[in-house]
Amino acid sequence: MDDYYTHPSVIIDAGAEVGKRTKIWHFTHIMSGCIIGDDCTLGQNVFVARNVRIGHRVKIQNNVSVYSGVICEDDVFLGPSMVFTNVLNPRSAVNRKAEFKPTLVKKGATIGANATILCGIEIGQYAFVGAGAVVTRSVPDFGLVVGNPGELKGWMSRQGHTLHFQSDGIAICRESGEKYHFDSNNKVIRLST
Repeated sequence: MDDYYTHPSVIIDAGAEVGKRTKIWHFTHIMSGCIIGDDCTLGQNVFVARNVRIGHRVKIQNNVSVYSGVICEDDVFLGPSMVFTNVLNPRSAVNRKAEFKPTLVKKGATIGANATILCGIEIGQYAFVGAGAVVTRSVPDFGLVVGNPGELKGWMSRQGHTLHFQSDGIAICRESGEKYHFDSNNKVIRLST
């Protein structure tokens, strides 16, 4: 018996691995070679292409396609109908499967509904991509990106709250009390656990 739940309409190809307590909902297709971690939720009409890696506790909302070349680390949230790409210059009549560019979504990152992520970039740890954003370049850890094209507009805590840095470069998350430092290299570092 499987240690995960699937709706009867789900297709899981031979050679795919699904972790314990993961739930996979209506009309989802998981291709061979995929590894999906424990405690994940995949909503309706999700497609996971060959050899994709999805970490533990990942939530993939309805109507998301995760194409070959995408890696999602633990605790990632992919909002409804967000889009990954895997080729920079697709043409119907030109086979570019050998040109797939990898995309890495790091631990704890959130990608909002209807956002588009161009291939070959990295979404940093606990980064937050706003709904509808079109992300054309890598996003730093804790970065908040919004708009089309996506622009870095601020910083977010691990709990998903906007960070407001004081003159000393320190911000405190209003929910957790965690401290963050904005350093001289324009990076945000979490100081406390």
